[in-house]
Amino acid sequence: MRLEATSPRYGEKAIFGLLAACAALSVAVTVAIVVSLVGPTLEFFRDVPIGDFLFGTEFTPLFANPEFGVLPIVVGTLNVTLWALLVAIPVGIGTAIYLSEYASRRARKVIKPTIEVLAGIPTVAFGFFALYTITPLLQDVWPAFLGDPPTVFSAGSAGIAIGILIVPIIASISEDAMSAVPQGLREGAYALGATRMRVALRVVVPAALSGIVASIVLGISRAVGETMVVLIAAGSTPNLTLNPGESVQAMTAFIGTTATGDVPTGSIEYKTIFAVGTLLFVITLIMNTISIRLVRRYREVYE
Repeated sequence: MRLEATSPRYGEKAIFGLLAACAALSVAVTVAIVVSLVGPTLEFFRDVPIGDFLFGTEFTPLFANPEFGVLPIVVGTLNVTLWALLVAIPVGIGTAIYLSEYASRRARKVIKPTIEVLAGIPTVAFGFFALYTITPLLQDVWPAFLGDPPTVFSAGSAGIAIGILIVPIIASISEDAMSAVPQGLREGAYALGATRMRVALRVVVPAALSGIVASIVLGISRAVGETMVVLIAAGSTPNLTLNPGESVQAMTAFIGTTATGDVPTGSIEYKTIFAVGTLLFVITLIMNTISIRLVRRYREVYE
C-alpha cells in the first residue's frame, strides 16, 4: 500500500522540479563538453594517425616541422602526479587517522577546518610557492648520488606542491569515512585487548577502505587535472622522463599555454589542443570508472 499526501504540496513539487533540473543540467554540461571535444579531435586524426599520436616520442606541434607524439606530455603528467601522491597519500591518511582516532573534539574542530583552508587557496599561489620555496629547498637537500640537483623548473617541485594541494581532499573524505565506522567495532576490539593503534589500523582503516580509496582516486583526478602549478613550477619542456629533478610539460600545461597563444583557429596546432583534451578526458573517465568499481568492491554496510 502506497501512502500519499491528501493535499497538493506545490512547494515540494517545485523543489523536486528544481533538483531534477540541476541533475539534468549537470548531465547536459558533461554531454556538451564531450561534443565540443569530439569534433575537432576527429578532424585532428584525419591528418595525424592515432598510433603516431599515442605512441610517438616527439611532441613539437608548434615547430616548423611538427611532431605530434603525445607520450612525453603524458609521462610528464604521470611524473608530477606520482610525486604528488607520494606526499598526499601518507600525509592525508595519517591526518585522517589522527583526527578520527586520536584528536579530541576541540582539536578536531580547529584542525579540520584549518586543513580544509588549503583547498581554498588559489592554485597560482601554490605554483609560486613551489617555484620560490620548494625548488630552492630541494636544490639544498638534493642527495649527490641522485645526480644533478633540480633545475629551476622541475617535476618534483610541482609534484610536492600539488601533493600539499590535495591533502585536504584525501584527509577530509578519509576522516569522514573513518568517523562513520560504527563505535561498536572499536569497542569490540578494545574488549579483546587491542591497543588504540591496532584498532585504528586493523579495524577502522579496513572498515573505511571504500571511502579511503574514493578519496585517493579523487585526489589523483585532481592532481592529473591541475594546471597552474605545473604551468609555473614544472616548466614547458616535453620530456620523456620520470626524473623529479628535470623540467617536464604536463598535458594541462600544454593546453593552458597553447590555448591562450596566437595559434590560428582551425589549424592542426589548434586541433591538437582538443586531441590532448580528449585524451585527458578519457584518462580521467577511466580513473573514475576504476574508482567506482573499487568503492563497490570494498564497500561495507553496517546496520
